[in-house]
Amino acid sequence: MNAPHVLIDLLGACWVTDACVVDAVWDRSGQCAGFALGDGTLALATGVWEGGPRLNPRESGGVEFVQAQAPPAPLARFSVHEGTCLALTADAAGGFLSGGDDGRLVHLCLDGTSELVAHEADAWMDHVAASPVCGRAYANGRRVQWLGPKPACLMLPGAVTSLAFDPGGTRLAISHHGGVTLWAADTLRQRELAWPGYHRAVAWSPDGHYLVSGMQENALHGWRLSDGVDIEMGGYPAQPRSLSFSADGRFLATSGGMRAVCWRFDPPRANDEPHECGMAGKAPVSRVACHPVHPLIAVGYQSGAVLLCQPGSSGVLFIKGFGDSAISALVWSPDGRRLALGTEAGELALVFLPDELFRFGSRG
Repeated sequence: MNAPHVLIDLLGACWVTDACVVDAVWDRSGQCAGFALGDGTLALATGVWEGGPRLNPRESGGVEFVQAQAPPAPLARFSVHEGTCLALTADAAGGFLSGGDDGRLVHLCLDGTSELVAHEADAWMDHVAASPVCGRAYANGRRVQWLGPKPACLMLPGAVTSLAFDPGGTRLAISHHGGVTLWAADTLRQRELAWPGYHRAVAWSPDGHYLVSGMQENALHGWRLSDGVDIEMGGYPAQPRSLSFSADGRFLATSGGMRAVCWRFDPPRANDEPHECGMAGKAPVSRVACHPVHPLIAVGYQSGAVLLCQPGSSGVLFIKGFGDSAISALVWSPDGRRLALGTEAGELALVFLPDELFRFGSRG
């Protein structure tokens, strides 16, 4: 890597709000980043910065930094919930799907228009998911409601803690106490992946062959779905609540430690030990996000710092320095050229990270 130390000051568009950033996602087109805020609003930041900073390649090698010629577009905020935004995902119809503690499931378009998709009085829309194949799903308490071509309802043995569609968008993973339930869109059949403990987060491998959950018991548990083989991954000092597979599926990066913890998945083997990357300090890792193209991991810390690192390398590249609030959201745009981040104190940013910044081969 070849770049200045703190890139947010050179290549970042930053805003400050008065509410905690609950989550952040990019819309499916990659044009806009959406931030769910604790005051019930959604903040939208365009991924295009006309006249923004750029990097020009030098004939002698390296890059030359060119300062911004114009400010970034202002942040747009829209009130969608009467209370708090609890969950956010990119919607297959464009824009975003948001769930709140007011019992409302809302579809927000990029132009700011919104539609009430579902409303359940005296219930929280704790988790939401959307698939271009199978429609929308949401969870409140122990119940998951499917709003796809075959609307259906499923009661779980415990409170739902996360929802995630597989890469093909045809199976919904639902984590809860005692394991993970897979719900198939075409048949609505369920498959129980049982393992004792409280499962809090789930991640699919890019090929859909593996499913991994982060557990309250400071461990991961995975399944090879072809035959149901269990994969145990422990030894964490804290809960691994943020999970992210590399684009090629060769490793899984997680939070739960003082550095990003990486596990081999090419394939995983018995008694494999993880390796760590990033910098260790006094604050643990709060969020991880693998680059959608390159072997890079964005790592956010409870201290507010964000850096880039590579598995197997000791080098790091600082995106954001230490602050007063933890990183609560961290997500790459689909093309990997922009990184959206948010903090518990309401700081929002888009950092523009073109390929010229990194020593990787050009894209085909």
